[in-house]
Order: sequence, then C-alpha cells, then structure tokens
Amino acid sequence: MQNEYAIRKQICEIGKRIYDKGMVAANDGNISVKLNDHEFLCTPTGVSKGFMTPEYICKVDENGKVIQANQGFKPSSEIKMHMRVYRERPDVKSVVHAHPLYATSFAIAGIPLTQPIMPEAVITLGSVPIAEYGTPSTEEIPDAISKYLQHYDAVLLENHGALSYADSLLSAYHKMESVEFYARLLYQSKQLGGPKELSQQQVEQLYEIRKQFGMTGKHPSEAVMNSNISKSNSSLDLININKDTTDKTALIAVITKMVIEQLGL
Repeated sequence: MQNEYAIRKQICEIGKRIYDKGMVAANDGNISVKLNDHEFLCTPTGVSKGFMTPEYICKVDENGKVIQANQGFKPSSEIKMHMRVYRERPDVKSVVHAHPLYATSFAIAGIPLTQPIMPEAVITLGSVPIAEYGTPSTEEIPDAISKYLQHYDAVLLENHGALSYADSLLSAYHKMESVEFYARLLYQSKQLGGPKELSQQQVEQLYEIRKQFGMTGKHPSEAVMNSNISKSNSSLDLININKDTTDKTALIAVITKMVIEQLGL
C-alpha cells in the first residue's frame, strides 16, 4: 500500500499528464484520492495542474472540510462533486475532472458518446452520457451527476468538461484518456463520412468479454442485464433486444432508453 507522500507525488504526476496532454488549460481541472472513509487528498484551487509539487496537495474530510493544507492553498472549489462520487460509489478511490478538447466539445454540443465504434471503448466505457449543466462549486453539478453514477464510470458535464472515477488514481486517469480518445475518433470519423459502427452481435460479444475479464467499476450494459423491468413497463426487454434489434444504433438507443427508464429520468 502506498504511503500518503507517494500518493501526493502521484497526484502531481497525473496532474502534469493531463496538463501536458492539453486536457486542462491554466488552472483548470481537479484530482482527488480517497485515503480512507474520513480522509481524502485533493488538488488545490487556483493552481496549474502541470506545476504542482506534493506540498500543494490538500487533505479534507468526507464533507470537504480542510484537515490539512499548507499556507496559501485551499481545496478545489469542485470538491463537492468529488465527495458525491465517493458517497454514492463506495468502490471508487479516485476522481479526475478535466476539460479534454474533443470530449468537452461533445459536451458543449450536447452530444453524448453512445456510438459503438471501438472495442476498447465499448468494453471499458460502454457509453458516456451528459449530465445536465450545473453551476461550478455548487450542489447543482453533484445533483446532476448523481443520476449516472450507478451505471457509468465517466460522464460528460454539459458545457463544462468530463469526469471519470475508478478504484485507483491511475485507472481514473486512464478512463479520462479513453473518453477523450473515443471522442476524438468519433469526431474525426465523422469528418470522413461517418463512422462504421460495430454490429449488435459484435457489441454483445464485447459485453461478454468484459464479464469474462471480471472488470471492476460500473458499465451501462450491466444495468440492462440486471434489470427487472417487465414487459408491461417497457415495450422492449433484453430478450427482444437480442432477438429483434439488428441495427447497432438502435441497440444503443434501446439500452440508453432502458437505463433512463430505470433511473426514472
């Protein structure tokens, strides 16, 4: 198990990665790591993520209140968003918020990442929804993302950026990279006449591979597979999807629809 200083160093290293990759500009973005149920490390507000050193990192409690912070540093103003993730997803140990160019462009355009175009994205992310716009540093963003936390490991934030979370800092960062790569591929393939999407059968095979891998975290396909939605409540259940849906775009639309119905949105 890493000691606290090593985790602080890793936060700084990941901060430099997201800065060097252009996923944040100036002082944008924030990162946090759960030490235990009552202690969390987080990046400070008003500081470039590309130039941090371990003494910059703040420690807060489960309510976002400062436990320890060096003079001149205070926790990210978005700490409420991070704490909501930890509260509702006990399996999560780290949260990363950034403004990757392509993913944020989709968030600004109001377009979720739902098209099955790449096996890795289907397996790791499934799809990436958009949480409704909320004013930064308020409870509006935590309330908006709450609807998606039980079914997704990454969310676009309307007109804002992206959020990813996982059982380790490195995994949370990798999910952010995956979201951006997915968004970039989707954008560029549209410039070439539109992506050739994976078929329904191919998508289902990838879902099965994910199950066989025993991957941690949440995935939108699991919400459908585990759903108890009856035919009386939904005109399309999982059996109907497997039997009747031959169009891959329709499959994703059906899965999204069923998840939304289950969430009561």
